[in-house]
Amino acid sequence: MSKLLIATNNRHKIEEYQEIFTDLPLTLITPAEAGITLDPAETGMTFADNAVIKAMAFARAGHFLVLADDSGLEVDALNGEPGVFSARYGDTAKDDHVARYQLLLGKLDGVPWEQRTARFRCVVALAAGGTVVGTAQGSVEGFIAHKPAGRGGFGYDPVFFVPEFNRTLAQLTAGQKHSISHRGRAARAAVPLIEQWLAA
Repeated sequence: MSKLLIATNNRHKIEEYQEIFTDLPLTLITPAEAGITLDPAETGMTFADNAVIKAMAFARAGHFLVLADDSGLEVDALNGEPGVFSARYGDTAKDDHVARYQLLLGKLDGVPWEQRTARFRCVVALAAGGTVVGTAQGSVEGFIAHKPAGRGGFGYDPVFFVPEFNRTLAQLTAGQKHSISHRGRAARAAVPLIEQWLAA
């Protein structure tokens, strides 16, 4: 069975991809399982730039099909912030998700509900050897809640309200989240690229 290296050390992302790609004839492996220790600098100006940078770095380091993504939150009232800086917004510690969404809520203090529109956006890049196989993207629209709710997901999920479910992403089941999430949509859009690569 072919292997697909998920180019991230974020266990939450790995778990999501394992659930999303459950029907593909692939074995998903992590960088640690492949013996690869990389942390490429995300120097791109867009999600697509960063996804390709990571996919190519890992593809050069191992003989696998590699999937990398870059994603983030875009808040309209903040002119698209935090965008590509979502994971390091306000110079917060890498794993301090609460500090990041509290910073966001502070910046939106007093902003009325109708102006709290936002979206999560994700770009997936696939690479093998020295070649980019392709990219795919997905997004989900919503609002930034006035306060966090829910214990699921990670990152900004507790403050991202999804009108379709009348809940935050952190209040959804894994299946519900994957059905509408930016990462779920980008991953499903990448399936034809993976299938083409497998058939080549």
